[in-house]
Amino acid sequence: MSNSYFVNIIRFTLLVLVQVLVFNRLNFFGFINPMVYILFLYWYPIKENRAAFIGLSFLLGLFIDLFSDTMAIHAASTVTIAYIRPAIMRFVFGVNIEFQSFRLSSSTKAQQFTFLALLIVVHHTVFFTLELFSFSNILLILKKVLAIGMASLVLCLLFSSLFSVRKE
Repeated sequence: MSNSYFVNIIRFTLLVLVQVLVFNRLNFFGFINPMVYILFLYWYPIKENRAAFIGLSFLLGLFIDLFSDTMAIHAASTVTIAYIRPAIMRFVFGVNIEFQSFRLSSSTKAQQFTFLALLIVVHHTVFFTLELFSFSNILLILKKVLAIGMASLVLCLLFSSLFSVRKE
């Protein structure tokens, strides 16, 4: 148990630092800032306490907001995907998540990709809808969700493959 807490604290801290110090400063094509901190919500253990997970998601978003000056938009987005994460998992993995022995690493690469992509799409849709908050900007919202979502997905997949535990 203590090893899991330690790993989650390290992930939380490193993802906040990498997001704030590196990715918030990048501007590909003038508007693409990848959001890799979503990996914390992807990697968080499935069978852990849900209330603690939602609280940690709020803190994660709040820390990103404090350093990014975005007025709690990240916090709202992370809490939203933390809240609907079980529904997304049931959609992607089916009833397999109900078993005690289920692990994200034991699922197929296609399921892992779909799960991460859905987390990113929901997060970015909530984030950019709150940021722009106008029906007249619907095309700009879709453009940002697609462009920044693709950049975030590529970088998250890269980080996920770099830091995953290999099974021999």
